Amino acid sequence: MTKQSIFGRIAQLARANVNALLDQAEDPEKMLDQMVRDYTENIREAEQAVASTIGNLRLLEQDQAEDTAATAEWGRKAAAASRKADELRASGQSAEADKFDALAKVALGRQIEGEDTVRRAEPTIAAQNEVVEKLKTGLEGMRRKLDELKAKRNELVARSRTAAAQAGVADALGSIDATDPTSELSRFEEKVRREEAKVLGRQELAASSLDAQFEDLEDLGQQTEVEARLAALKSGPAGA
Repeated sequence: MTKQSIFGRIAQLARANVNALLDQAEDPEKMLDQMVRDYTENIREAEQAVASTIGNLRLLEQDQAEDTAATAEWGRKAAAASRKADELRASGQSAEADKFDALAKVALGRQIEGEDTVRRAEPTIAAQNEVVEKLKTGLEGMRRKLDELKAKRNELVARSRTAAAQAGVADALGSIDATDPTSELSRFEEKVRREEAKVLGRQELAASSLDAQFEDLEDLGQQTEVEARLAALKSGPAGA
């Protein structure tokens, strides 16, 4: 995996909008489970790639450190050869002194080459350090996104279970309403009221019949009085 593809993958995953993805999902819980698995796998792959990049950087740094040490060593050798040449020349051994001066020049040449190598490596190492820091930041963003996904998944599962429990309670309440015993009481009460109405009707009917009988008696008494008075008139002085 190249650095560019690592960057692209990390950036894509870190920018993923979980809520927007959920809005488009037919089964959000399954989608979140799959996303958690995908993110976990992607993080694992990214960690391996980043670890490899860091390893390469450390090798470059080790090489630079070795080159720096070697450069310093060539400098010490050049200085030692130069001192030896000076000592030999001071003692009249010019030919030998020239040999050590030549060695000093070779060492100085190696020192210069080493310095050039160390200097050329510096931009590469600096760029690699920047890449590594970006990769580390991206990985941290992916890990936070994974935590967000897990939290979202757990929240969704809890809400789903709560909704299912509430639906069960609602169904139970609906069943209770359908067989509400108070409805039977209402029907029984209505039946009792009808029976009471019948009794009232009978009582009213009986009362009206009794009133009629009394009215008949009153009419009979009045007729009897009329007959008695008529009889009295007939038996009175006018009829004698």
